[in-house]
Amino acid sequence: MTKRFRKTKLRSIIYRSLIKTDIPLIVYGVVLLSMILLWRYRHLNEDLALNFFSELFGAAFTLFIIDVLLVREKRKRWKAVRRDLDYLIARNVNRMRDGIASRIFKFKPVISIDKANDQGLALIIEQRGALLDKLAGLSQSELMVRIDEKELYSEASYDYFNEKANDLWEIINVPYADFFHPELVSYIVQLHINIKDLCGHIRQYLKGNNAGDDIEWFRSIGSQGASVSLSKIINILNALKNEGYSEAATLELKKTNL
Repeated sequence: MTKRFRKTKLRSIIYRSLIKTDIPLIVYGVVLLSMILLWRYRHLNEDLALNFFSELFGAAFTLFIIDVLLVREKRKRWKAVRRDLDYLIARNVNRMRDGIASRIFKFKPVISIDKANDQGLALIIEQRGALLDKLAGLSQSELMVRIDEKELYSEASYDYFNEKANDLWEIINVPYADFFHPELVSYIVQLHINIKDLCGHIRQYLKGNNAGDDIEWFRSIGSQGASVSLSKIINILNALKNEGYSEAATLELKKTNL
């Protein structure tokens, strides 16, 4: 967890959202424009204009100084929390990438026993990433052929994906969720929705077991919908991974302040 995340486009946006001013720029614009107008037409009533000018200058200075101090304090206060929340999301994404590749597509990495543990793990993650990138480019029919139907269409898989969807929902409903950037929340919500949809398609497929002569109809509907949901899920997971939100559990014990 002490590993520093690489800065990506989304991470940069989120970082800037924590250090930017909370006061709308229009407020500063109005104050500045008022000061310019007062100074320009001060000859109409110089004493009154100078008094107002002084008041506006003091207000602008106070707003700027206080806001800078508040933003700096906010950045300092939430830095550790933001890092932990990033790690929480990254771990969930990584586990889901591993679960989908291993469970549904029978991912079997080539393990290099001559490599150190961390290097071997990095190679496995690289191989898994290549598989998911390839799956993301497949058509619906091509993806359906690659799915392990016996594994996917089971109560165990339904429970697994339902649990993952609930985990994501809990993340965006933590007390600190207000500090999530809307684009990141959108990714997580889309992922949650598509996983829930996948659970529905699995359930639809399983209905065929008790449908008698209609078994193939239920299975066709279920498998067709599942392939759509899986394609969307894989693309979202790949996007989050490309934004730096995919982190394997650390293999080293490091000192922390906790």
